[in-house]
Amino acid sequence: MNQTTFESLPIPEIVLKGIRDADFKYCTSIQEKTLPISLSGKDIAGQAQTGTGKTAAFLITLFTRLLTNPKPKPKKAWVAPRALVIAPTRELARQIEIDARLIGGHCELKIMCIYGGMDYEKQRNQLKGGTDVLIVTPGRIIDYYKQKLFSLKELEVLVIDEADRMFDMGFIMDLRYLFKNCSSYDKRQSMLFSATLSHKVMELAYEHMNNPIKIMVEPGKAVVDEIKQVLYHVGLHEKFNLLLGLLKKESGEKVLIFCNTKMWAEQLELLLKHNDYVASLISGDLHQKKRISVLEDFKTGRLNILIATDVASRGIHVDNITHVINYDVPQDPEDYVHRIGRTARAGAKGTAITLCCENYAIHLERVEQYLKNKIPVEWAEEELFLPAKEGAPRLKRRYSAKTKASNKTEKPKKMQNNRKTSNQKRRPHSRKIS
Repeated sequence: MNQTTFESLPIPEIVLKGIRDADFKYCTSIQEKTLPISLSGKDIAGQAQTGTGKTAAFLITLFTRLLTNPKPKPKKAWVAPRALVIAPTRELARQIEIDARLIGGHCELKIMCIYGGMDYEKQRNQLKGGTDVLIVTPGRIIDYYKQKLFSLKELEVLVIDEADRMFDMGFIMDLRYLFKNCSSYDKRQSMLFSATLSHKVMELAYEHMNNPIKIMVEPGKAVVDEIKQVLYHVGLHEKFNLLLGLLKKESGEKVLIFCNTKMWAEQLELLLKHNDYVASLISGDLHQKKRISVLEDFKTGRLNILIATDVASRGIHVDNITHVINYDVPQDPEDYVHRIGRTARAGAKGTAITLCCENYAIHLERVEQYLKNKIPVEWAEEELFLPAKEGAPRLKRRYSAKTKASNKTEKPKKMQNNRKTSNQKRRPHSRKIS
């Protein structure tokens, strides 16, 4: 455990009060390496696994800089935020806002979060009222900027969080547009954080930042040691029965389950509810207010199983997730790292379980090559396969031509009716995946 305390760093007392409110005492590895450099005013390109404290590192630096330098008078009578934090997803933006209000709670700085999916005119009017710290997703803020509601020429701090996800989600042109309209790189402090510092991420950093110092924490490790990884080989027809057994065996307080397709995620939600589990699905087309409500239920414990796809899950930052279950092996190796990184955050321990069936076994080799390790395999005993309740509901969907076209490249086999698997004796089957 790191022994560097926040109290030993040149952080203003007013920021330290917020750090104490957050119950932070010792720095994590990324904070220990980053803060002495960033607090001196230098630009940072930081890499560390997800859940290691990157958000607190840049927020502490941001508040320290704004408090140390007196607030400048705007050249014109327009809104001119002093700090801009850009995140790839609205969930991550909201989480950064929550952390900012906690750590910066005594700083008397106005904090605002702008993202899509919420009342357009309400956010527009809030923005016109001015702010010191602006936390955004790329899309909507560019819309407001083009309406000349505010200026970015007075920025003192610019932060890009989860830069690798920005590329994955196609935001690179939006980022370059914002960079082009910000204050000059030598008149602001810029910080970029990412789970991976790829060539394209560093190219962006060197192009738009002031000689950023590259900081990497355990770059050879894609996953933190606190995550216990387990892999089960299982036939598709018994996959749900094994899931039921694992949920009973593990007794996780907060369980996040990933599926590769929305169709399977929806079916899994129906099956779990039918088998008396309190579960809910978060999908990309879920209304933002409902999405926030589901996440809040998951955070507070009213909901203990959350089901998601990779697209819908980006930006889920919930503390104390005890288990992540890959119901499907992800097709993208980086998605595996981002998925299981939802557990074991900030030094806690967690368990990541992957179910490998014949539909997605082909992706396992790429995942393990990316990890540079084999995922430990456990073979499920017969008693771990629990029968499902009879009368399982079936998902009723109407497929448009567009939906059919999008599913043409990947059409998983339908789940076998659980009435059959529960009432009929299973024939012995090979655990080996050919």
